[in-house]
Order: sequence, then structure tokens, then C-alpha cells
Amino acid sequence: MSIRNILSPFTAWKYLFRDPVTIPDPLNDRPGSPRYRGFHKNDMKKCIGCGTCEAICQNGAIDMVAVEGIDASKEDSGLRPNIDYGRCCWCALCVDVCMTGSLTMSNEYKWVESNPDAFRFTPGVDKKHWDNAALGYHRPDGYQLTGRVREQMPELEPAKRIESFDEIVQGYDVEQAKLEADRCVACGLCIATCPAHMAVPDYIAAVRDGDYERGLKILYDTNPFSQICGRVCTHRCETVCAARHEGDPIAIRWLKRHITEQVPRDRYRAIIGDPAPPTGKSVAIIGAGPAGMTAAYDLARKGHAVTVYEALPHAGGMTRYGIPEYRLPYETIQHEMDLILSMGVTIHYDTRIGSDITMQQLEQDFDAVILAIGLQMGRSTRIPGSEHAGVKKAVDLLRRITEGEHIDAPKSMVVIGGGNVAMDIARSMARLQKQQHGSIDVTLTALEDLNHFLADPDEIKESLEEGVNILDSRGPQQCQVDAEGNLTGLKTWKVLSIFDQQGRFAPSFDETDEQIHPAEMVVEAIGQMSDVNLLGEELTERLEWNRGRIQIDTNGRTSESWLWAAGDCVTGPDVVSAVAAGHQVAKSIDAVINPVEALTHA
Repeated sequence: MSIRNILSPFTAWKYLFRDPVTIPDPLNDRPGSPRYRGFHKNDMKKCIGCGTCEAICQNGAIDMVAVEGIDASKEDSGLRPNIDYGRCCWCALCVDVCMTGSLTMSNEYKWVESNPDAFRFTPGVDKKHWDNAALGYHRPDGYQLTGRVREQMPELEPAKRIESFDEIVQGYDVEQAKLEADRCVACGLCIATCPAHMAVPDYIAAVRDGDYERGLKILYDTNPFSQICGRVCTHRCETVCAARHEGDPIAIRWLKRHITEQVPRDRYRAIIGDPAPPTGKSVAIIGAGPAGMTAAYDLARKGHAVTVYEALPHAGGMTRYGIPEYRLPYETIQHEMDLILSMGVTIHYDTRIGSDITMQQLEQDFDAVILAIGLQMGRSTRIPGSEHAGVKKAVDLLRRITEGEHIDAPKSMVVIGGGNVAMDIARSMARLQKQQHGSIDVTLTALEDLNHFLADPDEIKESLEEGVNILDSRGPQQCQVDAEGNLTGLKTWKVLSIFDQQGRFAPSFDETDEQIHPAEMVVEAIGQMSDVNLLGEELTERLEWNRGRIQIDTNGRTSESWLWAAGDCVTGPDVVSAVAAGHQVAKSIDAVINPVEALTHA
């Protein structure tokens, strides 16, 4: 070591009697330049606590902390950036990456404080005299670190897709997927919003890294319906994506699908892994839809013997019998089901509980029973004429199409409803009309105005592109029948309001604004319900109910200690919510029938 190195620390003594630069000096105030990168400000009304500032800080100068009075919600983590000026280098990357524009910097550069801990503070919460400063550094207009527009998803043109039931969406290629994944800043708000709490930033990172096997493992750790959700998920995660504040949300659903398409299907099983050794416990599941099969997947992986009873010839529930193949190919569903069955799950098709086997038998033969029957029955408008043979239920028609049954498409038809099922049957029948008659004449009417339809915006857009005539704010009044008994059309009135002042469903109409929509067939798609007759009178009486649905606790357990319920029959139609419910009941049952093991892994 040189003499210079030894003496170097002592050279600092020359500053001992010099005044520090940052001292109060009102007489010689020198303000920073207009765009100086001074001390931070944070607009609490704009900040959503996404944490992108923390993620990008190379010095680890930002920590996301809980703030009293700011509660977490689906669009706000409830956290706010706490900045450590002992680490900050004032590079302003945190400002440049802030997607809501909440984080800025004042042009103030002097802060005199004797307590060093004060220089670790939460802007916008810990009030400072520069909070209202107009000058300072803001992200320049038009400047951003990530892409604003999502990668366009390739799909069949309307004129081509209306001719068949071929899948519309084609999927991202590797280059497109990586470009889209690069837009993600891993804020994590999507995780809390996803009913299944999928590790979205982690599997998007796997896309960015090109490690698709890692991505697949991440997917199937939380969602055995990942191929299905990659196509038809309601993708609520995208509604809270931080990227939507400055452009399009990340195409989370399409990136999930992309991962599943990059891994050969014969590799899935090895990547996911084998189930645990047998526990000697057994569980019966009624219904092979998303909730039932998710629970089957989880319980089988834990080593329990799982038997599924399905009334129809194929597994998948409403994902198979309610979603048209142009949105969700049957072979995709079947691969998902085969993967679950490979875990040791046994399934009995064409088996009806209540006739082929009773609930009492299941109670006696198994350690636990799950009711996951879905919503397989359509509701009726009960308007005059709705009992006519030409008035159909959407769920019945969709099931017949799935089963390959020939359906004589009418030359003209009207669909009542504004949800996804209404769009699905309208588009399916339009395809049959095109095949059988060479033309399309499908009208869809709904009580809601177009901006409040329950259907996904993509479904509405694609329906219009395919020639479906959508009439909003029309209330059905009568299915019209001529003197010969033939269905001729649907009469509707203009809707003035749907709910009364107490928020109850009570539509009011303008009777002077009447329209007759010619139709040889009317299809009701106004909602679905469960067929609970399989329970039998005795069990139905013993169970507790809540507005026509089986009452359950937070774990999915009914008032009968041996019976759990999950999925659409409890929470309403939504694939990913059914998956989440399947996880919950499986966890609850495992804790009950295998308590020692459950405690070990808690």
C-alpha cells in the first residue's frame, strides 16, 4: 500500500472548518433550473402503488410501504414509494417509468435537516414545502420506457371465419410474444385481481427469457385450465394493468396461451410432475367442469383417490358444451382433461346423480363430496308465446352443436340477451345459416344499452363484423305466432330504465316505440341456473340456501359437513373464478381428511 493511500483519509480534515453548502440562506437563494431533478413529489390521487419505480431503481433507493388511510383495492395496492436519499442518485428513471404520471421531481435541491432519518421519506404522504412547486422534472410528453400499443393478435378475417367453426384467434409467434412481454413492468396488480392468483409477472418473464418450460410450470402450479384460460378467460387482470394508464394493457391472456403453444404436449406431464403417494382417502366430485376438475387435479396431486361423475359424454362442463369451437377448440379441452386424468383421476361419463347413483351412496362411500354441477339450464323470459316450440334456450342449442347434432338453421332468427352466451349462440347460428342458406339474418336484442352489455367487448365487435344485427335497449314483450301456429317474430319495446330507484330489477318501457323483429326462431339467452333435483328432497331440505343457491362458508363447505360446493352453481359463470373455487375446496377438503399432512405443508 502506498503512502498516498495511507494519508488519503486525512485529506478530508481540510473541510472541517468550511460551512456546509446546504444551509438556510434566504438572502442568497439560488433556485434550481426549471427542469432540475430535485426532491420527489407524488400525487396521491394518481398513484396506484404499482411498484414500477421500486423495480427500476438500480440503487435500491425505493421501497413500497403501506400508508395509513390508503386501503388496497383491485386497482391500487395500497402501497406508496418510500425514498432513501442516502441511496438515490437522482437519475429520474422512477419518474420516467411511472405509468400514471404520479411521480415527479421538484426543482428544490436544498433540504437542511439535523436528523438523518428524515432523508428517508414517502413523497405525497410526508408533507414538504416543495409539494406544490410547479417547476421541476416531469416525464417529457410522448416519452416512455415501454411500448404503448399491444402486439396485434392475428385472427381470421370475418368473411373467412363465418364460413366455418375454425378457431378465429391464431396466437402470437415468438417475436410478437417477446415484444409484448417486454412491455410488462411486473407491477403485480394483476396477481391480486386474478381469482386464481396466477403468478402473472413470473410467467411473462419466462416468455421474455424464452424459457417456456419454466413458464408452463408456473402456469400449471395455479391453473390446470391454462390452455383454456389462454383463450376464453375474462382476463380481469388486464383491467388493472398499470400499462393501461399510458396505453394498452398487457395482453396477459394471449401470453398465457403463447406459453402453452410453445411446449410440446407430450412434455406437459413431465414438467408438471407426479402426484404424491396415495393417502388412502377418497373424494367424489359431481360435475367435470372447471371447478370440479380443478379440485380433482389438486386432490389427486396430493395423493387422494378422486372419482368424478359426469352426466354428459365428455368432460369440460360449460367450457365444452357452452363455448363454440371457433373460440375454444374441443381438442384443446380434451388435452386439458387428459392431463388431469393422468394424475390418477377416475371419471364416469353418462352418469346421473339421483338416478344412476344417489347422494346418500356418495356420502357413505367417500370421505368428502364436491358438488360442481355448473349452470346447465337456461332461463325463460316467460313472455307471451315463449312456450312455443320455435322458442329455444341458448344453452340447449350450444350443447346440441357441440354434440354434433344436425340443426336446421332458420332463415331468420332473434336472440334475446346481451351476454357472452347470447353472442355465442348468435354467431354459431349465423355460421349454420351461412352453410345452409348462403346468407345471414340474425338479430340480437338486449335490455341494456350497448355500453353496458355483459358480453366481452371482443365478442360484441366480432359479432358485428360477422353480420349479427345488434339492437340495444329493446325489451321483449311477445313471441308472435300466426293463425297457423307458426312463430313469426318477436315484439319489443324501447327500454327507458332497467332498475327502479331501490336498485331492483324492474324494467320500464316506452310502449309507443314498438318494433316487430321477423323470426322463424327466437332464442332466449338471458341467464342460466343449476338443476338441483339430483340432491333429492331430503338433502335439499337439510341444506342451507341463499337466494336459490347453496349456501357455503369461505372454504366452499356447505351446511352438511361431508359436502362442498364450487363453481358456477355457487358463484356464477366464469371459468377462472371456477378454477379459483376448485382450488379453495380442494385445500379445505385436504385439511379435513388429511389434517396432519395439511399442517405439515401449511
